[in-house]
Amino acid sequence: MANIVAIVGRPNVGKSTLYNRLTESRKAIVDDFSGVTRDRHYGEAEWIGKRFTVIDTGGFVHGSDDIFEAAIREQVHIAIEEASVILFMVDVTTGITDLDDDIANILRRSKKPVYVVANKVDHAKLHHASAEFYAFGLGEIFNISSATGSGTGELLDEVVSNFEILEEEESTLPKITIAGRPNVGKSSLTNALLGKDRNIVTPIAGTTRDAIRIHYNQFGNEFLLIDTAGLRRKTKVTENIEFYSVMRTIKAIEDADVVVLMIDANDGLEAQDINIFHLAEKNKKGVVILVNKWDMVEKDHKTAKEFEARIREKIAPFNDVPILFTSVTEKQRIFKAVETIMEVYKNKTKKIPTSKLNDVMLSVIENYPPPAIKGKYIKVKYITQIPGRSPMFAFFCNLPQYIKDPYKRFVENKLRENFDFTGVPIQVFFRQK
Repeated sequence: MANIVAIVGRPNVGKSTLYNRLTESRKAIVDDFSGVTRDRHYGEAEWIGKRFTVIDTGGFVHGSDDIFEAAIREQVHIAIEEASVILFMVDVTTGITDLDDDIANILRRSKKPVYVVANKVDHAKLHHASAEFYAFGLGEIFNISSATGSGTGELLDEVVSNFEILEEEESTLPKITIAGRPNVGKSSLTNALLGKDRNIVTPIAGTTRDAIRIHYNQFGNEFLLIDTAGLRRKTKVTENIEFYSVMRTIKAIEDADVVVLMIDANDGLEAQDINIFHLAEKNKKGVVILVNKWDMVEKDHKTAKEFEARIREKIAPFNDVPILFTSVTEKQRIFKAVETIMEVYKNKTKKIPTSKLNDVMLSVIENYPPPAIKGKYIKVKYITQIPGRSPMFAFFCNLPQYIKDPYKRFVENKLRENFDFTGVPIQVFFRQK
């Protein structure tokens, strides 16, 4: 289960500033990808060894003022349903407004932990001013200044006290999540895979209520399919589909071993798809890209190749990923997709014997050693695979601090060439021997 912290509140109380502060330690990871962060409203944070996802709800409200307040209330409803913890942010310099009161009324009925965060408490005089927020009846008030960061430590200590350190799941079956924007064909893929023969399907009881887990066992392949489509309980939530699906997608990706990113052949790879891709990559999940509705595209002999090249360009540097062109309605290449997913799962869980690793990689490194720096030569002596949920390799050498990123990428590419890690993010570490 993913831990999700949603920051709610009316506009201009400082939600984004707090979001940036909470996610900043991991910002460097996020910012590597150009064009991804502009429309990013969710990110990773970590506090005393517990990781969680932070959502800035402010980034999801569009529209004119009259629908604005309704949209904010609606997001609070979604946050109550989907998040693990809610931070209700108010502004000490303006006090309680009608919209704050409305939000507080909704939150009071919630069963989730809610923390009232009084922002812009930039000096001691304002500490007393925040006492008026006790009127909400939501318990303790946390005074912070999201601009300077004061008070955020105490708040985070409280927030993470709600999270368990995520336990390993009891099921050993591979977990496959189908993700993508609305209407790309996620449900149809699930139905096509299951066919009419529903008795093969055993929904697993007692798993999370936020995704349907379907036990797939056909043609020699067995896995759990985490279906994120068609899960919305019909509540008053109607407008904020994007915000809703982002929260669902994050949970489903964190639960998965392999993420199947479905995109619509008519639209190509859009910003939201790239976000999903990088979320999977950052969480070290296997990835398969399915370009669906391929039967509806006008084609000539070059189309698929060009389409694929454009996708690889957009997802670089991690573009060693299978890309399949499918039509779910025509049942084109669906079982090929299942085979590919299972291959990616095998690649993700593959262990390479140390002797083989050293034989292959030491000779690669001998032919292309790392460039000498300040007259010092770097000598790699030994390589081993580190146990973990995704492939990680430690290269032991005399001067690890002199290894630069381009050389790490070179080594990663050579590992991919020699051992086939298609669809899987791999990590390379240089360590002192």
